[in-house]
Formats: sequence, structure tokens, C-alpha cells
Amino acid sequence: MDGTVLVADDDRTIRTVLTQALTRAGCKVHATSSLTTLMRWVAEGKGDVVISDVMMPDGNGLEMLPKISQERPNLPVIVISAQNTIMTAIQAAEAKAYDYLPKPFDLPDLMKRTARALETSARSAPRAVEEPERPDELPLVGRTPAMQALYRLVARVMNTELPVLISGESGSGKSLIARAIHDFSDRRTLPFVTVTSNDLETLEGPAQALAKARGGSLLFDEVGDLSPEAQARVVRMLDSLTDNAPRIMATSQTDLTNRMESGEFRQDLFYRLGGVTIQVPALRERVDDIPLLAAHFLAKAEQDGAPSRQLSDEAEKMVRAYSWPGNVRQLENAMKRLVVTSRESKITQAEVEGVLGNQPSMEPMVSGAPQEKLSASVARHLRRYFDLHGGVLPPPGLYQRILAEIELPLIEIALDATGGNQAKCADLLGINRNTLRKKITDLDIQVTRRRKLM
Repeated sequence: MDGTVLVADDDRTIRTVLTQALTRAGCKVHATSSLTTLMRWVAEGKGDVVISDVMMPDGNGLEMLPKISQERPNLPVIVISAQNTIMTAIQAAEAKAYDYLPKPFDLPDLMKRTARALETSARSAPRAVEEPERPDELPLVGRTPAMQALYRLVARVMNTELPVLISGESGSGKSLIARAIHDFSDRRTLPFVTVTSNDLETLEGPAQALAKARGGSLLFDEVGDLSPEAQARVVRMLDSLTDNAPRIMATSQTDLTNRMESGEFRQDLFYRLGGVTIQVPALRERVDDIPLLAAHFLAKAEQDGAPSRQLSDEAEKMVRAYSWPGNVRQLENAMKRLVVTSRESKITQAEVEGVLGNQPSMEPMVSGAPQEKLSASVARHLRRYFDLHGGVLPPPGLYQRILAEIELPLIEIALDATGGNQAKCADLLGINRNTLRKKITDLDIQVTRRRKLM
């Protein structure tokens, strides 16, 4: 790498690590714990790339982005932050940050992004933006890699015109994701309208929903529940949209591909709704977020006038170990009950046992046919891919495209299973470690500190 990097972080260890790594890579580095000093360097014309923390002793790094853009329109800024919520990801995207990484970050990944920023600094042009009013917070809580990936995807799609299909189990937060996309988009001052299958059973239903949305956002809740007649009406509505049409979103807890193949869901509607597909992880897939969510719901109850409550260490372990088949919604309802039924400020293990023992039995949603072989699942997807082209052959290079589609999740899941240890991952896959590193680079896999799957 060749260039000068400005590093602003109040953590001395991070400044030292970045300075040493960037210097070894051939860069010149100016490091500071002060945003005031950073802005002075920017005004003086120093630096080709900025790496900045968000929460600094003398200000907020995100709030400096418009000022940096005004001073140096072609200066890329990479934001790093321990405040790794959806708010941070969206604010970084809206403020035209060149890139955003949550802490703790993977150093090789940050170095690769810095190299890209240095190469493209002449072409990157973040602009100052006027910040419209928006909610102070959204109930999207999570710091696991799965949620961080979801936050980044939401930030990327929120101001596109593509329809969004949000899938996930019941209670996982699909409607909250749709609301976040609307509330942080350029359409936030326009209506957000949710319609259900009952609203679309009449001939006038789709037109009435469209009129209510008025250029805002229109969410079809649990689109898999639509009758064949309602599906046909929605297709006709989508085909008649004008330039002032609302943003179209849909949620589904069922596997629409299976329903499409069985003839229960229209293929043309599926592809009209699925411009971008967002998969919301089940709560059992992000176990490390459970204590954080529980604390969030207890604090929320306290803000609403309930007595202050906290989980004891034993109670937290039990909450963390529970399967939560009803996902985040079930967790929230359990915390509400515990606030009412607990006698002391510390919620005991016995009190958690009492609440969870009365929870209804719920089975998690299972996608695909039971015990379906991988080859059969791949064959289904391939047939659907060919069907999409309506009798015309797909573009050349199909073999490599399909291999890449399979390689990416295989390597990501193998890295998760081995806790991010590339030597173990290479051994598990039966490939050379250098080969694995090359594939990680070629497939642009973000290697972070990963929790080993049990």
C-alpha cells in the first residue's frame, strides 16, 4: 500500500496496532485520540484515507463526516465502532462513509478495505447530507456477526427502488426490519402501510392499499397466506405501478420456493417481490444476543413505569440456554411477565423456570422437504434458475457461477464451525491453507472473530 492514513481512536492499543500494521504495509500514519486534531489534519490537506472511531472524547466521528466531505470531497473515511447497532450502520451509510466495520474488527479485513480506499480515493466523493428527522432508536438489538451482516444489508438497500422480501421464523422481527428500512429511508416522511391477506380478498383491496401508501412504503404481511385470487390481484397491481409508486416489501415465515413448486404460490409474484431477499436469523442462531435482548426488554419495561429488574447470573444462564422457539417475540413476552411476577430486583432462576415452564410448545419453521438430500435441493434451485430464462439458455460461464454460489456458504459455515481458525478450516475442508486464503480473498469473505458452533 502507498499513501498516508489518518487514524482517530481514543483507544491507545488500537492506535498502536493500526499504526504498526499500516506502517509495515508501506503507509505513512498520523494517529490521534482527538477529533479536533483529525479535522485540523484534514483541513491542512493531510492524509489519503481516514480511519475513525465514532465515540470520541471530543465528539462523534459520524457527525464529522459532512465536515470532512465539505473540506475534502475525495477523502474516503472508514468508520469503526464498538457501538455496533443498526443505527451506526445506517448512519454511516447515510453520511456516505466509504466503509463501516464493527468492533472488534478483523485486522487483515480492515487492511484490505484500507488498500481499496487508497486505490479509489480519487474517485470516491462522499457528500454532506442534511439529516432529516427520524426515530431516536429502533428495537433492533444484536451484536453477533449475523445481526451485523443484516444491519449492513439494510443500510445498503434502504434507498434503492428494489422490492424487498423479508423471510424468517415467526417472532424473529421481520416487521421490525421492514419498518427500519422505511424509517431510515428517503421515504420516512411518507406513509408506511401494512396489509394482510384479509385486506386483499376484495377486488378493491390492492387499489385501496396503494392509495393509502401514497409513495411511501407498502408492506404485504405474511404474503404466503394470500389466496390464489389475492395473489393475482397483487400481480396486476404491481404491473400497473407508476413512477410515484410506494416501496414494495413483503414478509413470509413460510418457504415460498416450496410453495411455488407445489403450485400454492405464483411464480410471477415471487419474482416480483424478491428483488432483494433478507433472511432474519432465528434467535437460536444468535445466542450471544439473548442476554443483550433480555436486558433491553427489562430496561424498556422500566421506562414504561415498571419496577427495575435484572436477571441474576443463574437466571441469565437459563435464559441463554433456552431454545426460544417463538424467537424475539417470545423472549420479550417472557421478560414482561418476569417484571410483573418477580418479587425482588434480581430475577431468580426459579422465577425464570416458572415462566418458561408455562410457555406454549412451538416448533421452529423448517425450510425444505424433511431429510432432503443436498443434491436434490441443488437440483431444485438449478431447475428454477433455468426456468427463469423462459426456454432461453442462461449466459455463458454457468459452471463457475454455480461453484462460487456453493463455495461461499460452505467456507463461511466451515469458518464459523472452526471458530475462525483458518488452519482448522482448511483441514476440515481438505484443502491447502494457502488455497483457503485465496478463496477467502477471491470470494470477499469477511473473516471476523467467530463463535465456534457446538
